[in-house]
Amino acid sequence: DAGFMGSTPIVGGTFPIGVGIAFGSALEGKKQVTAIFFGEGATEEGVFSESLNFAALKNLPVLFVCENNLYSVYSPLSVRQPPNRSRIDLAKAHGIFALEGDGNNLEEVLSLTKQGVDYIREGSGPCFLEFATYRHREHCGPNLDNQLGYRTEEEFDYWLKRDPLRDIHVDQAIREKIESEIEEAFTFAEKSPYPTYEEGGVYA
Repeated sequence: DAGFMGSTPIVGGTFPIGVGIAFGSALEGKKQVTAIFFGEGATEEGVFSESLNFAALKNLPVLFVCENNLYSVYSPLSVRQPPNRSRIDLAKAHGIFALEGDGNNLEEVLSLTKQGVDYIREGSGPCFLEFATYRHREHCGPNLDNQLGYRTEEEFDYWLKRDPLRDIHVDQAIREKIESEIEEAFTFAEKSPYPTYEEGGVYA
């Protein structure tokens, strides 16, 4: 009901599923946009090109969102794709409107995404977005894995400093929200009656 169809552990597996959903919605005359999120590693799969081709051929309302975080498992981009391989150019070669930007700049992400969605809603066809970002945590899990040696501490620190959560605007917004919640809690407590004797030892 929420419109979220889940994901698949197979690299690139969401391409045909997402394009199929968009094809179905177009056949039913629905005015919806299907967004497919994936990493740059998934663009090495053959189904990537097949899906771009079909989406362009049928003028489908698909937003392809590539999160280029430089790694696929423990392999850097440099050992998987030639330096002159542009995913933006690949999308354009299929006749797809394509944009790229800084994935760690929230305002830029919002602006480019809106531009892409507006383009699709106008009936102009699919759109491809690529955002440069970084994977701070391990390939699969919540921990750090720098000890494995597949990336340098210098590289890690460089990207950590660009983390959007460290951005002053985001940091200030979070602080203001927390302070507001604390203030509301104090106000609620001050206006609430004292607990009865029977409730003295009840904490939940």
